[in-house]
Amino acid sequence: HIPRAHYLESWGDARSYEGTVSVVQPMVQALYDGFSTIDVLKVLAGKEDASSDGLIRANLLGMLGASLDSDKEWRRFLHDGFVEGTAGTPSMLPIKDFRVSELGDSQKLGSRVPNGKLEVSFRESAATYDGRFANNGWLIETPDFITKITWDNAALVSPATAKDLGIKNGDMLKISLGERSMEIAAHVTPGQAAYSIGLPLGWGRKRAGHVGGHEDYKVKPIGFDTYALRTAAGFSAASGATVKKTGATYELAETQDHFALDELGMTERAKRVNSQIKTGTEIEYKAKGEKLITEDAHLEVEKKLLRPIEGREINASLYDEVDYSKGHRWGMSIDLGKCTGCNSCMLACQSENNVPIVGKQEVINNREMHWIRIDRYFKGNPDSPEMALQPVHCQQCEGAPCEVVCPVEATAHSAEGLNDMAYNRCVGTRYCANNCPYKVRRFNYKFWNKDFELARNKVRKLLSNPDVTVRSRGVMEKCTWCVQRIERTKIDAKNNRRSIVDGEIQTACEQACPTGAIRFGDLNDKESRVYKNQELPRAYALLAGLNNSPRNAFLARITNPNPALVAKAKDEKNHE
Repeated sequence: HIPRAHYLESWGDARSYEGTVSVVQPMVQALYDGFSTIDVLKVLAGKEDASSDGLIRANLLGMLGASLDSDKEWRRFLHDGFVEGTAGTPSMLPIKDFRVSELGDSQKLGSRVPNGKLEVSFRESAATYDGRFANNGWLIETPDFITKITWDNAALVSPATAKDLGIKNGDMLKISLGERSMEIAAHVTPGQAAYSIGLPLGWGRKRAGHVGGHEDYKVKPIGFDTYALRTAAGFSAASGATVKKTGATYELAETQDHFALDELGMTERAKRVNSQIKTGTEIEYKAKGEKLITEDAHLEVEKKLLRPIEGREINASLYDEVDYSKGHRWGMSIDLGKCTGCNSCMLACQSENNVPIVGKQEVINNREMHWIRIDRYFKGNPDSPEMALQPVHCQQCEGAPCEVVCPVEATAHSAEGLNDMAYNRCVGTRYCANNCPYKVRRFNYKFWNKDFELARNKVRKLLSNPDVTVRSRGVMEKCTWCVQRIERTKIDAKNNRRSIVDGEIQTACEQACPTGAIRFGDLNDKESRVYKNQELPRAYALLAGLNNSPRNAFLARITNPNPALVAKAKDEKNHE
């Protein structure tokens, strides 16, 4: 065992996926006297006196020749971070269909496969990857993309397979593959391939650490070790598996229905899902136009409730009209057609805003603290459903129902239309959470950040963002649209006597979104991206019929399926 240096403190070299040579430079000076990989190699090679960057340069010089010989070229390399023209030539390799050649009938047209010949499919976990991140609390508490399970992995079973084998959510299964076997909890997952059991890797490590599990720390390993079934012969997938129920059950911490706007079952949800997530095909969108977005049975009911009485119209708002035309008017748009449900926005928000992890039991108690949740909805046939995803955070309502019920004005509106929080005013009545129709407010049942506040190790205190208040027990909190970033940019613009450029202020979720689904900006700037997005015909507000006037607008998810392929799939389904 050696004290290993962090990768941000170390020198190194690398090649990208297509072969381009690059360099890894230390971002910070080493905080402790740790050893990087190169430091260890120096000792083994008898070159303790050589510098790490010198060895990197010598190694690359041997690979690339004289291109890095001069100091000028070396400095250019450090500045650019890569050496141009070093990409490799791609090779064309034949693709082997392992399912047909090795796994037999397990995937042929969804035909029934007898128990004993089932397929098991190994996949990297979204949280732990292959196990290297098994001690990362942020990742472990982040809900899985599809199952929404936290703090665990589970055997993924399709609805058809579950019905055939009599399996329900939480049933403990004994999966046997040759001479190997393991026990793991089951999760019935729509869209999972029939008679194929999905097994996420990287869980159940006995020496992961203080969070992931460690015998020395008396912390029970998290999840189930699926490597127990994995062999070189069936590295990605294997057939011939037997599944038996042990008779025991296991409680999984799922977040999907904790704050869901629609708590109906899948069949009923399919009928009403468009009340929250507007979806449609391009053909439907061209035929119906804006009606595809505005058609909503719930809104029709609400319109009847607001009908004129004796020739007078009722003003359903409890708030005075405020003129936001002067100054800034912050807004956001989220394109559901671009959202992949990757959870990057959730993790970026957690890092930026000092959002704590709470542990499995508290997640089971509906007490997770994430300021952003990503709702996942299924629609259609459970064995091959359509899936829609929707990030939901504070909608920054102009007529915010949370504000009128707060007895101490801990939540109030700013002049720019943001629903702000004054944490030192909050007395924890939780009235605001009860009155929020989007269920995006979180309550600190415990002092989650106590360990960081009382840490003797000053480095651990650096884990918290100093620009954001660390909340204490008994305090409500929620998304602020990264108000600290807004104020920082406003101060800089004022000091330099300049205007704020569109896109200059990025919330943490917008900055992290890999597809550009989230856009933030000033709605008073008609040239801004967010203004143009909110003016699109497919833009709509969540629960608009409540008359909250949210500042966030969703863009409906419009798909463009191939009509010929859709018709062919329907014919094959009818034939089956």
